Amino acid sequence: MHPIEPLAWYGALSGLFIAIILILRKINPVYALFLGAIIGALIGGGNLEQTVGMLTAGTQSVMGTVIRVLAAGVLAGVMMESGAAETIAQAIVRRMGESKAILALALATMIITAVGVFIPVAVLIVAPIALSVGNKMGISKLALLLALSGGGKAGNIISPNPNAIAAANGFHINLSDVMIAGFIPAVCGLIMTIVVASLLKNKGVMVSDGEAAAAYGAQSDAADKSAPTLGKAIVAPVVAVVLLMINPLGSIFHIGALSTFKLDALYVLPVAGIIGLVAMGQKEKIVAYTASGMAKMTATVLILIGAGAIAGLIAASNLSEEVVMLINDIGISGTFLAPISGILMAAATASTSTGVILATSTFGSAISHVGLAPVASAVMVHTGATVIDSLPQGNYFHVTAQSMNMSIKERLGLLPYEAIVGGTMTIVATVLYGFIF
Repeated sequence: MHPIEPLAWYGALSGLFIAIILILRKINPVYALFLGAIIGALIGGGNLEQTVGMLTAGTQSVMGTVIRVLAAGVLAGVMMESGAAETIAQAIVRRMGESKAILALALATMIITAVGVFIPVAVLIVAPIALSVGNKMGISKLALLLALSGGGKAGNIISPNPNAIAAANGFHINLSDVMIAGFIPAVCGLIMTIVVASLLKNKGVMVSDGEAAAAYGAQSDAADKSAPTLGKAIVAPVVAVVLLMINPLGSIFHIGALSTFKLDALYVLPVAGIIGLVAMGQKEKIVAYTASGMAKMTATVLILIGAGAIAGLIAASNLSEEVVMLINDIGISGTFLAPISGILMAAATASTSTGVILATSTFGSAISHVGLAPVASAVMVHTGATVIDSLPQGNYFHVTAQSMNMSIKERLGLLPYEAIVGGTMTIVATVLYGFIF
């Protein structure tokens, strides 16, 4: 029996480009990815039987990531639906004071994103607080939203969110490794957010008294609900972080018992969510909260399956070998392939999560052949996906614009500043893990 010849590289590239074009044309991303994979396989020289096998193998390859993303829905649902995330955000802003408003808002959004809340939801949670504080302190909407978005981006690369799970599983490493390695780039991103937002606080449209009053009303309504105390609100994220860090800390400090004690996000995140729910005295809400978390993860899971189809196409082709040869011929460092793939895929899909999923699925093999350490590759792809991921074809652009009552033109004006924050994290990650370590 003769071995099956790999598909031509141009078929894989054609399939990827077709999928991206269809997504930009507002075709459902899952169908766009499947259609791109099928057409690309046929262009690359595959027959119908090979195409079906390729799609099946590709979708099977992402199942490990799929079940971890679904498991993360338990923690996400608990943090969002219980009021724990709002409690954490309000406590940070209240304790830091209005004089440090930009720092407090950025830090609040960073922390609640880092503990497992999706970045669009994190911005929606903190936005009423931002509008109220911005009106009192004379801070423009542009600066306020940059504080929220930049802080969210920084928190997103050290979080147990779907993008971090995809980065970890794409390079076959622990989620905790990605979270730890992203910490220094995240801090640099937070600092850059505060600096740039401070420079913008007098630029653009200011928060009106009516908007501030509406925001205050939203805060009052949230406060009227039986929100948990801060001590109870942080139980779930603290448990998750402690359990995820046992193995890495054991390796760092050469403690054998801890370094061999491997806990996976698959069960750590649901367990942390349930413990947090019990601590908040809301265990009777477990069905409702987990159902909400599952619903919020559904879109990401479907995109993962679609990305698996594209991954199957790439794996069945010789694209990885061609990319490595091209990099060697041009003479540039192969290190740059990781961040560039993250930047391009996130820009095409206007989504950090989808960008990371596609980048690891399509270029993961080529990046590995360059010789980068898996953790370095994961962090560079991950940070790269934060550079230009908030373009208008994605929902994040519109959700965040509505949260601050901004026009499309005003929101577009924020894109370069968001790119500065994401670019800072990408440069720091690339220098740190691509050239220093």
